Amino acid sequence: MTRPGSALGRTAGRARVATVGRVTLDLAGEPDATAPRERWGEIGRRAAVLLVGLLASAAVWATWRVFVGTYEGQLVDQAAFEGADLERNRLWRLAEPVLDVISVPFIAAVLVVAVVVALVRRRWLLATQVALLIAGANLTGQILKKSVLARPDLEVGDRLANSLPSGHTIAATSCAVALVLVVPRRWRAATAVAGALYAAGTGVSTLVGKWHRPADVVAGLLVVLAWTCFVRALGPSGSRGTPRDHRREAAAASLLVGTAVVLGALAGLALERTLQAVRAVPDQHHSTGLESRTDLLTAYGGGALGVVAVTCLVLGVVLVVQRITEPHDPARDRGPERAGDPQGLRPA
Repeated sequence: MTRPGSALGRTAGRARVATVGRVTLDLAGEPDATAPRERWGEIGRRAAVLLVGLLASAAVWATWRVFVGTYEGQLVDQAAFEGADLERNRLWRLAEPVLDVISVPFIAAVLVVAVVVALVRRRWLLATQVALLIAGANLTGQILKKSVLARPDLEVGDRLANSLPSGHTIAATSCAVALVLVVPRRWRAATAVAGALYAAGTGVSTLVGKWHRPADVVAGLLVVLAWTCFVRALGPSGSRGTPRDHRREAAAASLLVGTAVVLGALAGLALERTLQAVRAVPDQHHSTGLESRTDLLTAYGGGALGVVAVTCLVLGVVLVVQRITEPHDPARDRGPERAGDPQGLRPA
């Protein structure tokens, strides 16, 4: 039996705490002084995620304003669209099966699976979040495209209705992100990488089929990122995970963001060269006027690289957002000594 005055007894006395709701109490009923600080930390994390969502929303508008609302923006986007005619028959054999996957039943099936997985794992808030994500992102895309955003007739390309953002891209990306949110921690990193490949493949396939221009796809990706941030700002949900889980997710996020930086730089160079090429054409009328195969391939390849870059960036940011909006263990984060357990007697 431990004597009350012994060092071990004092240590055990300090270590005996209990958590009731969001307030940490010791056995004497005294509140833990760190609880308010931890609560404000959670509010700060939610606010930061909400800010990222607002920035993504602003980026959707900026993409539309630059590539749809300006003459040169339409020219550059149209150049990639015209470049899709090169090798289209061969590439379409690969792209068509990818696009055929996307349908209303497919989206509904993924939604049901994601919600069921969350409920089986007893993550009630998470089930609500994935439902809001898929429904909200896809509905927002249709409202923006058909009722909010317009495509001014600047005599560039066909006089068609606005096609930004891409509905196929939103559907594929929202389904991929929903699965990233609900899978167990040990599978999350691999699911994020696989989801990035699938979403990027869908986005590029819409370019191959000439269903969309690059800006349409980029805007669709940003719509999903915005909704992901908004639903995750509702509150912490998920599991704390292990150090090994955290290392896997950090490695996957670094891989995705690093790939986005490299491909984004290449896409930027291609965009600059395409802009110079279209500016050199004296008179454009419903066409960019580009005839060089090199110029068209540069525009087309740059658009595809830009789509893949933004896809990787979005999935990388999703991993980070999910990590910081999950339940935190303040005692574990501070370590045994700072948690009032210098000898590490408290069970993990």
